[in-house]
Amino acid sequence: MVDLMLLAPEITLLVTGLAIVLLGLFLSGQSKKILGYIATLGCLIALMFTLNSFGTTAVMFSNSLSIDALSQFFKLVFLTVATLVSIASIKYTDGNDHTDEFYALTLFATIGMMMVASANDLMVLFVAFELASLATYGLAGFEKKNPASTEAAMKYFIIGSLSAALLLLGIGYVYGTTGTTNIEAIAQNIGLLTTSPMGILSLVLLIAGFGFKIALVPFHMWAPDTYQGSPSVVSALLAAGSKKMGFVAAFKVFITGLIALQADWQMAFAILAVITMTYGNIVALSQTSVKRMLAYSSLAQAGYITMAFVVMTPLALTGGILYALSHGFMKAGAFIATAAVVYMATSENKDILKADHLDSFKGLGKRMPITALCLTVFVFALAGIPPTAGYMSKFVLFSSTIESGLVWLAVIAILNSALSLYYYARVVRYMYAMPAEGERVSEPMPYVVALLVAVAGVLAIGIWPEPFVNMAMEAAKVLIPGGM
Repeated sequence: MVDLMLLAPEITLLVTGLAIVLLGLFLSGQSKKILGYIATLGCLIALMFTLNSFGTTAVMFSNSLSIDALSQFFKLVFLTVATLVSIASIKYTDGNDHTDEFYALTLFATIGMMMVASANDLMVLFVAFELASLATYGLAGFEKKNPASTEAAMKYFIIGSLSAALLLLGIGYVYGTTGTTNIEAIAQNIGLLTTSPMGILSLVLLIAGFGFKIALVPFHMWAPDTYQGSPSVVSALLAAGSKKMGFVAAFKVFITGLIALQADWQMAFAILAVITMTYGNIVALSQTSVKRMLAYSSLAQAGYITMAFVVMTPLALTGGILYALSHGFMKAGAFIATAAVVYMATSENKDILKADHLDSFKGLGKRMPITALCLTVFVFALAGIPPTAGYMSKFVLFSSTIESGLVWLAVIAILNSALSLYYYARVVRYMYAMPAEGERVSEPMPYVVALLVAVAGVLAIGIWPEPFVNMAMEAAKVLIPGGM
């Protein structure tokens, strides 16, 4: 008998999404504003269900879905990001006739991410991946009259289709060799894969497929254009949410299913981590678009989290998992702050293609003091300045790297983190040291609420990390049950 209460978060979002679609048929114009509140309420209820069942372990549907601390932790990440995006989007979608489609796609994308976190079978994982991807393709191109948004959606769709093909081909080779797509059964039959030429080929294809989802260099080419061209609230969902979907899937597949091939994929991830964090930070230095800078910064953050695959100790996995939650708050908050600036710039009839330029942030500390202060917290957290979530996550992850003897990797990561402080500090300089262009404006309340919630999360993890570290440690136990 399947305990459907364990799927209550997904069912809640599904019912909420369908209700929004139905209500959208009967509402129009300003009356659709209520849909944002309904979506936010659905996310909060799903969040409560997930917190209430945290620590529960169960398998269902012939072991194709697994409910455990790892899946529940990442569900908390996805739901947190979805809640922040839903709150901020109340103002973004105000008066838009397609508000119902926006929130429905956001909720369906979140369901897909959550199903990926629970997937214990490669085919279920792939289908859940595509559910989330198809929804986010539409969200990326939501601004149909904005050529940058259309271009972002098209590039995202084309590269996403390629990554799906590579991932599916890799899954096919694994199935052809082991005779199963169940992740735990693959681990039991891994001997067949290690002795077959298809073993390395499937490994290469899976690394490439997940590399596109996570946006590791050189599989990153879609991310900067997509993050910059998409609506800023959608960029928050992509960078802070869907990227973590790739990480939890990779954790399950490589650490649980392909652990016998660890020597092969561990070296690959070490190279990808170093290249990604270095390339992301160096290219971010020259960006004048804040959204594009945050996109390259997101690449660097992905490089840091990938270190967990290289170190592979319980502490390192705890740090990588904790980093996923911290990054959810930091990156979602940074993009939402940018969304508030873009919204005010476009409301003043400025060119939408230049609304996220650094010039739009001049004197922001005087024009939009709450937004500026929150963005300062987010960028310093991304740089790893205490007492923030970014500092705590990097401390756990980097210290585990040093303890395991990989001092060279820790040094590269620390130097990269120091390098990132330059372009983060540049944004702060523009906000507080540059003269303001215009008078103080009334900051949109939904954006302010979302920003304050994100700041609370960033500071809570930094100042009171114990409960979050414990939850991340429980999640890591799922991956290395005997090593904790």
